[in-house]
Amino acid sequence: MEVSVTNHVEQLVEGPDGRQQLVTVHLGESPLAWLHARGHLSERHYLAGDMLRADWEKAGLGARVTMRWDAAPREGGRRGAGGWPDPTMAQLSAKERFDGAIGAAGPGLADILWRVACAGEGLAAAEKALGWPTRAGKLVLTLALDRVAGWYRVP
Repeated sequence: MEVSVTNHVEQLVEGPDGRQQLVTVHLGESPLAWLHARGHLSERHYLAGDMLRADWEKAGLGARVTMRWDAAPREGGRRGAGGWPDPTMAQLSAKERFDGAIGAAGPGLADILWRVACAGEGLAAAEKALGWPTRAGKLVLTLALDRVAGWYRVP
């Protein structure tokens, strides 16, 4: 039996000129990886963004898409005080690093940084969602990644 896996899809995206364009998108490639592969982000900026995304995921800050089977109450039965399990030290540490990095980016830069690096939103979509002019996002994202790289001490 042969299984076909599709890694690419065609999507309509708005180009820099405002016109819709049909492009092929690799489903496994993050927006940061896409920008880096095309020379729009330095290695330092890419690594900083990837570290931020990894901390965001490790801290469990993303939306859950499945049921948490580990959160069942352990004592007291159905109405007992079981509650949520305590987060691990790795989760707490990752949350602390994430919060520090977002704080280092600053309030004006953290929005696009989170949207592109953590949520996986494309640059054009992030600009549109934030109400920014076209191509402003790349400059602001680069500034944010520079601050985050300094915070993570990426050489």
